[in-house]
Amino acid sequence: MKSAVETLNPTRVRLTVEVPFEELKDSLDAAYKKINQQVTVKGFRKGKIPARVIDQRFGRGAVLEEAVNDALPKFYSEAVREAEINPLGQPEVDITELKDGETLNFTAEVDVRPEIEIPDYSGIEVEVDAVEVTDEDIDKSVEQLRERFVTTTPVERAAADGDTVTVDLEAKVDGEVLADGVASDVSYTIGSGELLDGIDDAVKGLEAGGEATFTSELKGGSAAGKEAEVTVKVTQVSARELPALDDDFAQLASEFDTFEELRADSRKRLENMKAYDQATQAQERVLDELLKITEVPIPEKLLEDEVNTRKHNLEHHQLGQMGLDLEKYLEIQGKTVEEFENESREQAIKGIKTQFVLDELVSKEKLNVSQEELTEHLMRRAASSGMSPDQFAQAVVEGGQVPMLVGEVARGKALAVVVEAAKVVDTNGEVVDLDDEDETETAAEAVAATVDADADADAEKDGKAEA
Repeated sequence: MKSAVETLNPTRVRLTVEVPFEELKDSLDAAYKKINQQVTVKGFRKGKIPARVIDQRFGRGAVLEEAVNDALPKFYSEAVREAEINPLGQPEVDITELKDGETLNFTAEVDVRPEIEIPDYSGIEVEVDAVEVTDEDIDKSVEQLRERFVTTTPVERAAADGDTVTVDLEAKVDGEVLADGVASDVSYTIGSGELLDGIDDAVKGLEAGGEATFTSELKGGSAAGKEAEVTVKVTQVSARELPALDDDFAQLASEFDTFEELRADSRKRLENMKAYDQATQAQERVLDELLKITEVPIPEKLLEDEVNTRKHNLEHHQLGQMGLDLEKYLEIQGKTVEEFENESREQAIKGIKTQFVLDELVSKEKLNVSQEELTEHLMRRAASSGMSPDQFAQAVVEGGQVPMLVGEVARGKALAVVVEAAKVVDTNGEVVDLDDEDETETAAEAVAATVDADADADAEKDGKAEA
């Protein structure tokens, strides 16, 4: 077999392949065997029909077509290896010449990973938020903990701010009660803002057994975004009592003996959370700067596929779970179709650029992923998915997504290398020294969020790239 490669543009090549006819022998034998199992000819046992009879009865052309279809993937793969290219997606194959007994010639056009020159990134400088925890932050954190230990006592009086009410709800749109617009025994704390706009004013002043009607824009369900007439009936009013912020509360709500120890622990946890957010922010901003200074040609077919994948996942997974379609989603977001498509395209471009640039860095820096690093990443991904590590690992293996996870960790390590070389300062002008132990993992998570349309889509994309 002879092959040659022609570069059509930085992201697409054409392979020209010439195959001597004798190299089709195995595929021809397989074609005759397959046809033998599918047809019957009087006078011959099934599977024992001679090749000459098959040629006479069904035509040599049918055999050649079957043999070529069987052989093309193998010859294409050999040509790819000889040309040392990295194909993306499926090739467009055109058989240019097929002469029985003589030769098979074909061309294959395919998108390829572009050659990328990584510029000097040591001069990258970014600014991030300073890690500052105020007394107000601690007060808010303690108050959230305090809310978990609230007690309620039924009272025979009108509902007021801060009370918890038990209510029945019924929502109508255009005079019709919605199938998913009826709910009973809903617990709601007045002033929390956790239910419907307008409900606070409607229930305040009502005693158990009282009801009121108000209008509100529905936030979810089959009529999300529409104005509804909501009837609310109060079945119970309860006064809320929060525990005193003292040592007894600390002992009730934590492992600490004193309230001051509880506050100190809250400060430490908030500082750790803000430090994590700061590291993620640094990685995202360093990545943005790296992409700005790196020239990355984008294969149009790959971009089109990525945009379509992201749109499909949004429509059929995310929005479907919320009971919305794309039209209603855009209405709620206040976006036009054109704005949505432009945003989707920009996100897809960034995802592809990120993958190409960091994969090139992985190769350039000769970065490897250890079993320990892969396991740690798998554990974090499992936690974020709500699955147990064993369940998540099984799903990853069965879905053929192990290469996807390895790629995420490797790209995270590549980004960590760039972040380490960059200058990161906070809003106070202080140089930020990121924690090396967590840097790679947070970088892997930041990269995954940028690159992946979702895990399934990325696994599919990886499979195509390796084809």
